[in-house]
Amino acid sequence: MKIKKLLALTLATAFVVGSFVGCGSNNTKEETNSNESTNGGEEIYFLNFKPEIADVYKKVAEEYEAETGVKVKIETAASGTYEQTLKSEIAKKDAPTIFQINGPVGYESWKDYCLDLKDTELYSHLLDKTLAVTSGEGVYGIPYAVEGYGIIYNDEIMQKYLALENKDTDIKSVEDINNFDTLKAVVEDMQANKDELGIQGVFASTSMAAGNAWRWETHLANIPLYYEFKDNAEEGQNPLQVGLAAEEIEFKYNENYKNIYDLYTNNSVSEKGVLGNKSVDDSMAEFALGDCVMVQNGNWAWSQINGIDGNTVKEENIKFLPIYTGMEGEENQGLCIGTENYLAINSQVSEEKQQASIDFINWLFTSDTGKAYVTGDLGFISPFDTFNDDEKPSDPLSKEVINWMEKDNIETIKWTFQAFPSQNFKDTFAGALLEYVQGTQDWDYVVTTVKDSWKSERAQ
Repeated sequence: MKIKKLLALTLATAFVVGSFVGCGSNNTKEETNSNESTNGGEEIYFLNFKPEIADVYKKVAEEYEAETGVKVKIETAASGTYEQTLKSEIAKKDAPTIFQINGPVGYESWKDYCLDLKDTELYSHLLDKTLAVTSGEGVYGIPYAVEGYGIIYNDEIMQKYLALENKDTDIKSVEDINNFDTLKAVVEDMQANKDELGIQGVFASTSMAAGNAWRWETHLANIPLYYEFKDNAEEGQNPLQVGLAAEEIEFKYNENYKNIYDLYTNNSVSEKGVLGNKSVDDSMAEFALGDCVMVQNGNWAWSQINGIDGNTVKEENIKFLPIYTGMEGEENQGLCIGTENYLAINSQVSEEKQQASIDFINWLFTSDTGKAYVTGDLGFISPFDTFNDDEKPSDPLSKEVINWMEKDNIETIKWTFQAFPSQNFKDTFAGALLEYVQGTQDWDYVVTTVKDSWKSERAQ
């Protein structure tokens, strides 16, 4: 199936709301280019919210300047601080000319700064126009990447486990792992045989340090709430729309969430008591160095894995499993796939800078040089018709996402975390999880906290 058709079919029902979840773990804002312009008023400024690809954007900026003479300043917000950073930067004289909004909800906050992009060339290339952030006849945010997440695993260690003579499970291949019960049995047996497998634990550390819990309070929480919203949806209604309208939640499938969260923390490289100090960088390093077999993350994590000094995991051994939680019928469940990336142009800067910014993002997604970065170092699965079948991402995790998208009779889990009411809700969720994993509160406390926080945030 061609990538154009694939993306259109996969994303056609997506309701375009984004969420600023840090898909990375840098802890400081990074400025990758000088503030000084070498090209007069045409210097542009892109405020990036994905720390794990900040270094790549630096190379993109240098390449663009060399090719066009236009200087691109790129700064990167620390993980989980994009909204706060944008509020600070947008008020400055040297404000971002390109920034990102979290869908229609974010547009309401930033509409005074969002330029109408309906007449831009880049928008004309968008495969599914319904993905754009719109208001009336205007287009104010253009999605630029499709992403997926699940359980990343090291197939070399997995194959070593499958060959064990004393293993307690009867699975013969990874394809046999298609539900939570089987996953749990395999994980616990691997943990029991960790010395023979040469690992410190099956899962990387469940990072609960401040600003690093987005994999749990956002990405993992997406799964039970997707199913809850799906249950409450009318025929043909997108579960995300249900979530956006929900004044409160039942947290109906909280036990399913607990299933997988407990599996992560009970069979880990790290003891539960130290998780409050663990970062995403820590967990990705553990996976890259072969200390564990599995880690929950998305295709954006390839740059982190590949960039770890001493990385022992070969590209051909990096694979994805869906996040199984014990839901009925999950044998046909796939990865969680969607988009949270919407580019906006600052309407408050000069027309010259607006056009220079539009030219830059158009170059990135339509020129041969730009597209090589998109599918190569950036690893984006692009939603534009400018990419042909030979221009798919080359990194192993993006290829895995595409493979899962192409599987027959597999239900992709849509990104409903975009309906979560606020960052405060997610922070509150993470705080309750930390208390639970440290043993100072029970699971009922987590459930009550999550439900109460959703209701109070929506009431504001």
